Amino acid sequence: MNGNDNVRLIKRLEKPVGKVDVVLDTDTYNEIDDQFALAYLIRSDEKLNLKAIYAAPFHNDKSDGPADGMEKSYQEIMNVLTLMGREDLKEIVFHGAAEYLPSETEPVFSDAAKDLAERAMEYTEEHPLYVVAIAAITNVASALLINPEIKNRIVLVWLGGHALHWPDNKEFNLCQDVAGARIVFGCGVPLVQLPCMGVVSAFTVSGPELEYHLRGKNRLCDYLADVTTAEAKRCGAGDVWTRAIWDVTAVAWLLDGDFEKDCLIHSPIPEYDDRYSFDQTRHFIKYVYHIQRDRLFEDLFKKLTK
Repeated sequence: MNGNDNVRLIKRLEKPVGKVDVVLDTDTYNEIDDQFALAYLIRSDEKLNLKAIYAAPFHNDKSDGPADGMEKSYQEIMNVLTLMGREDLKEIVFHGAAEYLPSETEPVFSDAAKDLAERAMEYTEEHPLYVVAIAAITNVASALLINPEIKNRIVLVWLGGHALHWPDNKEFNLCQDVAGARIVFGCGVPLVQLPCMGVVSAFTVSGPELEYHLRGKNRLCDYLADVTTAEAKRCGAGDVWTRAIWDVTAVAWLLDGDFEKDCLIHSPIPEYDDRYSFDQTRHFIKYVYHIQRDRLFEDLFKKLTK
């Protein structure tokens, strides 16, 4: 990438001014933070115009494999939309990949990947489509392989990987599909990284906060309080507990409100041995290094309860 290309890339990584079009890529059934993020994005319609929602694969103790995780996420997206009374948005929900990338050159075809590969072509470098990704990056990386031209028409905001100072890079979203991660960190797409441990791991909510701010406000808020409390208990919480709802921070990067601090860094290289390697000749990405926790929670609770 030459100097002029880097200047153009840096300009595209500036925070958007005015209302922008967004798609969300989410493994909604995996934890409880995706539900918060999906609802927050929908309720931030003063700034964000939601064009599509993609169900992403995941595999842990809540699924039998990536395909099952994707299908459960698809159904949970529908559940959240029902709770919000947004039946109109169900027609823009797409099934994603049923497996992870087999290599760094082979896409996984899905309705989600095909939609992004086509939809992004309606945008330009000056007026891009913003892709908020809060899951394994399979759908987005596949779209980039299917149609490499879209890297000049999108800005990717991804919650994935750990902080650069963290002793390892064993982060769930990244480790599920390292090939996909290497594609998005290496292809030159404008990328905003929100690292998990060491940065957005500070964005946690407690049981008393949920009860005070959300309980009894509406069906969605009661559901979020219930599933968060249940997840905490499932994970062995004691009398005092907090749960990370860090996926919210990826949505917040696009909003007006000074919720986060970021900087430019040379794009790190996710390796297959759970670490980063570094090359100071690589292109720049935006790296979020601090979350204004209380300020962001104030906006989140206000929008969820309205």
